[in-house]
Amino acid sequence: MSTTTIHNEKSQLSSHSKNLLEIHNLKLYYPVKGGFFKHTVGNVKAVDNLSFKIKRGTTFGLVGESGCGKSTAGRTILRLLKPTDGKIIFDGKDITNLTGKSLREIRKDLQMVFQDPYASLNPMQMVGDIVAEPIYNYKKKSQAELKKEVRDLLEKVGLPKDAYYKYAHEFSGGQRQRIGIARSLALRPKLIIADEPVSALDVSVQSQVLNLLKDLQEEFDLTFLFIAHDLSVVKHMSDRIGVMYLGNMVEISEKTSLYAAPLHPYTKALISAIPSSDPRKKKVRTILKGDVPSPVNPPSGCPFHPRCPMAKEECSKYKPVLKEVKPSHQVACHLY
Repeated sequence: MSTTTIHNEKSQLSSHSKNLLEIHNLKLYYPVKGGFFKHTVGNVKAVDNLSFKIKRGTTFGLVGESGCGKSTAGRTILRLLKPTDGKIIFDGKDITNLTGKSLREIRKDLQMVFQDPYASLNPMQMVGDIVAEPIYNYKKKSQAELKKEVRDLLEKVGLPKDAYYKYAHEFSGGQRQRIGIARSLALRPKLIIADEPVSALDVSVQSQVLNLLKDLQEEFDLTFLFIAHDLSVVKHMSDRIGVMYLGNMVEISEKTSLYAAPLHPYTKALISAIPSSDPRKKKVRTILKGDVPSPVNPPSGCPFHPRCPMAKEECSKYKPVLKEVKPSHQVACHLY
């Protein structure tokens, strides 16, 4: 075997060990039917050419306005939805087109925490059975072993011992989300996709759940894809952040760089809307005009140009490519 071949193999192994998840040009289009014969007359471009990577043991925040496609992206990565195009590389393996047994096998390493903790829990099952179900489906354990493992998980997420025999409606919103987190941890996954995990909770409870997620990440060596619309929440949780607009990724950066010096006009507008902790400090707010365009008929060129205060003529003609303009800082904008 040549030295070059050995070097290439080592490089590939190094790449696989560094990035747990790699998304390449991911697309998810919903066909729009019309006419008497219900022919496809267009597509809802929910996710359009999305690309990013997540290093092992880190948190990647995905932010944007409601309807930008971030939750759809999360469900597509988890393979709850079949992608239209692109590649999903998880732990060095292409899982884009996996089906049946192969997909089921990879699912134990990919779990999700849903936005609505009540809607995602079966009201007819006791909490112990809800958390035990993934273990029961994948592992052969005695009833005593299963019960002990579930109780340990409930304790780790801060729930009382008697929670095992209770039902979801007997708990508060924050406690229900802790049940959902315990269920997601049951199979000791490598990646957890947290889809707006605190947006349905009281502000007083949000910080407790976020701190719990950070503690569990360290204890279980977890990698997170953290989806949210609240930039202050994402800042607290994430190492790197990607900003989405109308199904497109417009900026990716380390969190410090993104908040200190955002490059894309859309990111600047989002960050300007974060309330200041110091009421004496004057903050210039960027107000975006107009509404978010329809993903069925997105604008030509840059998808943000109809609302962009800095738009030029070329912005309406050519779609910008996401490119690195500063170390570890990518932006899709004709201004750079």
